[in-house]
Amino acid sequence: KMTQENAITKTTKLQDVKYKVQESKSLDTTIAEVAGDRETTNTELAAVNEYYAKIKDRCIAKPETYEDRKAKREAEINGLKQALSVLEDETAFVQRKHRSFRGSALTPN
Repeated sequence: KMTQENAITKTTKLQDVKYKVQESKSLDTTIAEVAGDRETTNTELAAVNEYYAKIKDRCIAKPETYEDRKAKREAEINGLKQALSVLEDETAFVQRKHRSFRGSALTPN
């Protein structure tokens, strides 16, 4: 009876080993596939991060420095002062009042 139990145990353990080896091979295949997928995904992520870095420079507003704002403001003020002086000195924009007399037959309509 003991020999029969030993034979059953041995057969059971051999089947367990067979299935464990089969499962191990299956898991090795799965690991290889997942590792390949991970490598591909990391390559894609690196490309996307590189593209994002390029776009970020163009799309994200950078604050102007004080010197830039001051120079723009001074240029605008100088332009406005120049325009004001041109308007003040220009006599072409001054309208002269046209005098007409009543009863004058030569006044154009």
